[in-house]
Amino acid sequence: METVKVVVVGDSGVGKTSLVHLICQNEPCAKPSWTIGCAVDVRIHEFREGLPEQRTYCVELWDVGGSAAHANTRRVFYGGAHGVILVHDLSNRKTQNTLAGWLAEVLSRDAGESAAFDPETFAGSATAQLPVLVVACKPDLSDPRRAAHLQRQASRFADECGAQEITVDCLSARSLAAGSSNAVKLSRFFDKVIERRYQREPVTQHWERRRPGPPVRHSYRDY
Repeated sequence: METVKVVVVGDSGVGKTSLVHLICQNEPCAKPSWTIGCAVDVRIHEFREGLPEQRTYCVELWDVGGSAAHANTRRVFYGGAHGVILVHDLSNRKTQNTLAGWLAEVLSRDAGESAAFDPETFAGSATAQLPVLVVACKPDLSDPRRAAHLQRQASRFADECGAQEITVDCLSARSLAAGSSNAVKLSRFFDKVIERRYQREPVTQHWERRRPGPPVRHSYRDY
């Protein structure tokens, strides 16, 4: 089975591990633990589901630890990435302000290299084809008015890097229920990742006919 790699990054404690578990296992993570280094989980995805060219792929989700203490060593996990999921916490504004830095870190990849994210440079570069998904977690812990403001800011950033955005309550499987807006956007993101990896012609219609593939009940961790 052909495979694509998606790195999941964001500040420590934003909910990356819970998000990855929900995506891959289709159920909330009862006891999420701090990620040291990187943890990898997998999901089986039906590319262009419901269309004649439907095909099954394996999506690897690389949950990269967000501790600042490992900033110089975690870049090794970014190599060969075909897509990026940027995660922030709606109850913590700081985690949203660092999203641009996380994207720049993934794009630079080389250890010791520091770069700031520049929307204009990104849009005109080859890496602009790298699919990006922005995910807001912990809506249950945030004040509704404050969350709405942060959501608007996240939307502006997502627009700058051509990304889709979703809000996920990782404590509820309904956040990614089949047929929901979140599930459709996630499926669309995975399709874009596969299109980029295998240089397939993008499909821009019939999204409503596509549902997320079944979760895979296997995972492994790489520290």
